[in-house]
Amino acid sequence: MNNTLKNINPWAWIPTLYFAQGLPYVAVMTISVIMYKRMGISNTDIALYTGWLYLPWVIKPFWSPFIDLLKTKRWWTVTMQFVLAFALAGIAFSIPTPFFFQLTLAVFWIVGFTSATHDIAADGFYMLALTEHEQSFYVGIRSTFYRIATVAGQGLLVIIAGLIETGTGLEPATVMVNASTNYSNDIVLPTFDEATIDTTRQPYFIFTTPVVNAGINIAAVDTRQARERIAEIEREIEAHNTSYGFTTNEAKEQTQNSLTKHSQESRFTTWLRDTFGEKREVSTGAIDNAVVVGVRLSKPPIDGEGKVLNMAFKQGDQSIRLEQSKLASRFAFDANNWDKPAYLLFRIDHKIKSDTSATFEGASGNISFAWMVVFIVLSIFFLIVSIYHTRILPRPTTDHPSKDVTAQNLLREFFETFKSFFTKKQAFVAILFMLLYRFPEAQLVKLINPFLLDPIDKGGLGLTTGQVGFVYGTVGIIGLTLGGIIGGFAAARGGLKRWLWPMAWSMSLTCLTFVYLSYAAAPSLYMINICIFIEQFGYGFGFTAYMLFLIYFSEGEHKTAHYAICTGFMALGMMLPGMAAGWLQETIGYRHFFLWTIICCAATIAVCTFIKIDPNFGKKQQKDNNN
Repeated sequence: MNNTLKNINPWAWIPTLYFAQGLPYVAVMTISVIMYKRMGISNTDIALYTGWLYLPWVIKPFWSPFIDLLKTKRWWTVTMQFVLAFALAGIAFSIPTPFFFQLTLAVFWIVGFTSATHDIAADGFYMLALTEHEQSFYVGIRSTFYRIATVAGQGLLVIIAGLIETGTGLEPATVMVNASTNYSNDIVLPTFDEATIDTTRQPYFIFTTPVVNAGINIAAVDTRQARERIAEIEREIEAHNTSYGFTTNEAKEQTQNSLTKHSQESRFTTWLRDTFGEKREVSTGAIDNAVVVGVRLSKPPIDGEGKVLNMAFKQGDQSIRLEQSKLASRFAFDANNWDKPAYLLFRIDHKIKSDTSATFEGASGNISFAWMVVFIVLSIFFLIVSIYHTRILPRPTTDHPSKDVTAQNLLREFFETFKSFFTKKQAFVAILFMLLYRFPEAQLVKLINPFLLDPIDKGGLGLTTGQVGFVYGTVGIIGLTLGGIIGGFAAARGGLKRWLWPMAWSMSLTCLTFVYLSYAAAPSLYMINICIFIEQFGYGFGFTAYMLFLIYFSEGEHKTAHYAICTGFMALGMMLPGMAAGWLQETIGYRHFFLWTIICCAATIAVCTFIKIDPNFGKKQQKDNNN
């Protein structure tokens, strides 16, 4: 190991490198969706166009050989960070333009491909700049800072946009929804009391009532009639908001598809349900209550300038939620409709057990400016981190192009890289390991939230939305992170071979927690938290072995490209089982589905039986101290 590597502590660059790796992914996959929604793009267009933005990360193995063949991994890493800085600035300055949707979408594609290329180079650099022991030790640290980046992107940056929105427009409009068993309410379109509107003030938004009291459920009335009434009021709200120009009328294909989704069922599905399906009586049960609130301007906009109001949850119990999947929460007010009410519908989860409340806020500030600031912040961050990494990233002697590549042999070397991957020792077994090691978890992860949310009569745990946010979004994330960090420490002490089996069993046996929860009679929230923590900790701990094996199998001349190919199989191993998980659960029920995931653990154990690993891989060797 050269002196350059010895003098630079990995803590100086691993956290920043993997924080920088996570942010662009969140920007493309999550922040773009929120931004387009706040700026009035229809759900249909958002789903259609942003869904394709995931493509660069899916196909990145196809250009990974070029990262190996041309320049150094360090050069690619720093250069891509500079490109990201300018691309994110391009998004920022495209937002105020009249054709912002098309322009920002094009730049998001550039960000996606640049970020995917950065992922390839950064992962390759990680393997070159660290010894095998250090790779094992820091694998949990790098995953932790990647997760921190996702939290910061989805949380902090969106909060910044929200603060600017509320601080640059009209006074924020706030409505509180209280829920209690002592309340009852009619599901009707309310009207305004004109006497309560102060026309002497500057224009402001006003609700039909600033505090709304609603019952927790409407189980006392006929369930079928209640559902029909809520569906009817949804249609009335949509027609009203559309006719007055508050919202746009989106296509109805999705609703029509949902009505015909189960109209035809294959013979295999019927046989599977009859043979292995859980025998459970389906109850029509209680349904969520709903309450409608109107909002309007107090007087015409100044100088005829239109105002856009975006409603969102602010604080309180997330089990009281604003309906946004079927109805809009963004309203455009102008000189023609300022004195008409735009209607919102709030749903009150019938699973709430005690009195509670939630506050919602409407912001009408400069939305374009708010999101400009967000992407300028991202751009400045990448400019700073690229300059920082230019100075701080070590220069490993092994970081060089795989071969002297010329225009004549570039294509040949490109295909040689793929050939060398598939002709490695145990390549077939290794690919099976990449596809099947997480086979149970790939199915389980898709159904955790639905299982926690679904009512007890459908086999779920009947938690409220707020409870799920804490159980899975907080306790689960803590367990997952701790499992990954401890897994990295353990592998660094004993090596991958020693810890492969404990980690594989950890990945497998902790799935039993969901079998327990599905069969337990009304488990307490405390027990649910413990089970989720154990399962997520076990997954995080077991996932360490998976990541280290990808590094181990990638070793060799084209390690950067080979690691990218491994991550392609990793994504495939999660995608394919996950696609069928929902159908399988709906067919056989939660209890039998979780039993099925335990059976699938045999695949995890089986692939571990056949792979061969150097006993010294990942362990700290004496020679590390002598270099």
